[in-house]
Amino acid sequence: MTLKLGIDVGSTHTDAVILSARNEFVGAVKAPTTPDVTAGVVNSLDAVLQKTGVDPSEVRLAAIGTTHCINAIVERRRLAKVAAVRISLPAGVGVEPMIDWPEDLKRAVGGTYFAVEGGYEYDGREFNRLDTSKLREVGRTVVEKKFDAISVTGQFSPVRNDQEVEAAATLREVVGEEVPISLSHEIGIIGLVERENAAILNSATVEVAKAAARALEEALERRAIRAKLFFSQNDGTLMSVEYAKRYPVLTILSGPTNSIRGAGFLTGLNETVVVDIGGTTTLAGILVKGFPRQSSSAVEVGGVRTNFRMPDLISMGNGGGSVVRNVDGLVTIGPDSVGYNIDTKGIAWGGSTVTATDVALADGYAEISEDPRVDVSRTKKLEKAFVKSAVSKIVENVERSIDMIKTSREPMPVVLVGG
Repeated sequence: MTLKLGIDVGSTHTDAVILSARNEFVGAVKAPTTPDVTAGVVNSLDAVLQKTGVDPSEVRLAAIGTTHCINAIVERRRLAKVAAVRISLPAGVGVEPMIDWPEDLKRAVGGTYFAVEGGYEYDGREFNRLDTSKLREVGRTVVEKKFDAISVTGQFSPVRNDQEVEAAATLREVVGEEVPISLSHEIGIIGLVERENAAILNSATVEVAKAAARALEEALERRAIRAKLFFSQNDGTLMSVEYAKRYPVLTILSGPTNSIRGAGFLTGLNETVVVDIGGTTTLAGILVKGFPRQSSSAVEVGGVRTNFRMPDLISMGNGGGSVVRNVDGLVTIGPDSVGYNIDTKGIAWGGSTVTATDVALADGYAEISEDPRVDVSRTKKLEKAFVKSAVSKIVENVERSIDMIKTSREPMPVVLVGG
């Protein structure tokens, strides 16, 4: 028998599922997400193998939607020191690279850039010749200052990419093959600053992706799973491990796209609104011909505007772990969340923080029967008026996200996922 393994990492839980070659359900588990994402993935892998009792050698395909890279960006940890090269002189320096980045993220990636002569006009005509001698000088600085990675962004490179390709080859002659180099035309679209930001973030997360892939491959191998490993990407498709290592930013929103495509698969709907209620946020997206609708505008990642392939999503701090407060008589939901700490901080678990899950349990429209640590009676101390107001606010947020993601007045089905 040939089996398929799928793993999806969320802010609160990491899910693992095994399907047959014909997509017949074999078994699934939900394990807590851990601060070290890889540990949570391994825990869910072990749990699903134990629960199903399948022969690990029969698992031939494994696909994972991971938060390794987005976590590194949001937490400002484990990011590479990047030498950002912009090919545009004598123009294109009125707005410096990383000028609008949050200072802590800018520091985390080194905050260093080099401007080089070159670039193209909007119609592909050469604006200026590429200064390869300056690039060799940049390469020597990269080696001397021990930069971890390089990003190269040329003026109008999506129109014509020759100079970016030549720049990478020139830099390779100096820095060698080990230093990752990201070319902006391979990642983003027209829009110099946003495309440059995407290339820098890609270079900054290459080592994170490599480490994650290595750990996952080793985990599969130790369990005698000889499966081909794939990563899910932002547009709802799969990519090989090697591709994920080269373009890690394309995994950043793979979690929501997993939910959106999964909703379509389970319902048989190809055109629908999908609302994914996670541990920290509620995300609304739209399936178009079976795939998530892509954003046509710049998307902010970790406080940085980018323009690479991303699903069109509306995000609200309205997840199961979102903190619920009464502020001067007004009930608020989120945006902060207890995340995977809900089992120690949530009221129903004996903690002291009111979460959206506690509200759902107190109102009676949700139940948790598989966790013996949950005692619904603990939520009875919440005032009924507060609970009713919180429920109304949660529903209002979900309805608003649906209205915001729709682009037409025509009625559409809505699929709720998670919770």
